Amino acid sequence: MIDAQRVDFVSIPVRDKDEAARFYEDTLGFQRDPRATHAWPEYRVGETVLALVVPSEIGWDFVPTPPAQIAIRVPDVGEARAKLEEAGVEFTGETFDSGVCHMAFFKDPDGNGLMLHHRYAQFDDGSTP
Repeated sequence: MIDAQRVDFVSIPVRDKDEAARFYEDTLGFQRDPRATHAWPEYRVGETVLALVVPSEIGWDFVPTPPAQIAIRVPDVGEARAKLEEAGVEFTGETFDSGVCHMAFFKDPDGNGLMLHHRYAQFDDGSTP
């Protein structure tokens, strides 16, 4: 087996880096990592790094990620959803309550599946992620 230590980043396939960067920075409010180059824009969200990648630049075809591929933790899903809707983001369906968390599904301009997420129930050990 390999000695996996962590996941260093998650790639988000995009067609136009500048358009995608405007969405992730201006609409979602993510801060671009100042050490990242224009060729590989990166955003640190908590301990996760999201990297915008144009697949054709590395020999791949563009295919957006499936629905809700990336869950973005927020303190209040309803409040965050309202802010994004005001900014023009369209959500798929109503906010969903799973019995342990709230989720609201949407897509970035390239069709990549995203989700606002907040877990309100604790794990068996009493912790809440």
